[in-house]
Amino acid sequence: MIQTLRTLIVDDEPLAIERLQILTGQQDGVSLVGTASDGASALRMVDALAPDLVLCDIAMPDLNGLEVAAAIDRLDNPPAVIFVTAFDQYAVAAFDVAAVDYLLKPVSPDRLARALNRVREWRATERAPSQKSKWINEFWVQNRGEMLRVDAAQVDLIEAERDYMRLHVGARSWLIHQTIKSLEARMNPDQFLRIHRSKMVRRDGIVGLKHHGDGAWSVDLGDGGVHRIGRTYLHDVKAIMNA
Repeated sequence: MIQTLRTLIVDDEPLAIERLQILTGQQDGVSLVGTASDGASALRMVDALAPDLVLCDIAMPDLNGLEVAAAIDRLDNPPAVIFVTAFDQYAVAAFDVAAVDYLLKPVSPDRLARALNRVREWRATERAPSQKSKWINEFWVQNRGEMLRVDAAQVDLIEAERDYMRLHVGARSWLIHQTIKSLEARMNPDQFLRIHRSKMVRRDGIVGLKHHGDGAWSVDLGDGGVHRIGRTYLHDVKAIMNA
């Protein structure tokens, strides 16, 4: 039997609320308990109605969706939060507030169904506060009009491309809207190593260091190629690899 999710919709645009009402009405195991058009109202309704799930826009005036989710995350028994937004650049920030999923508008019924199943899994296995981590352990990346989850442990190389970062996983890669400085602060240093002003690598993907004879060094990632180590990072890289 499908677990029924008591759901609150939060969006500052009436047409967006109406569309989500229609979409959730087409899903099995969803009971709509209310809607809110701003962040402050949403928090009052969460307190009064104790929903299982909040479908929340991000770009709202005054209290935005990230701030709403952060306040919800501090509750003793928080509902799951799924962001429903037209913008992909908030995907990394969403992990700071423990969002369960991240949907891009317009949302398809199939994508919403997958997100609802993820909420049910989260409610069953992942909602304990002790399991939260300050490190990013997965990414949401845009892929063919929707957001795809990528396990951070599978990322081989992260490199800067202007205002974006490219995540390399084997032969595939995705762009996320983030700076390398802010991303480095969120990546587990036991798993990832900054080697250049524009590159980070997964430490267990390094198969060796290469000396080029001119004082320059590179890390060898095997099938992931050879990547030059910036002089600023060379001492730390060698110290870590020789530890």
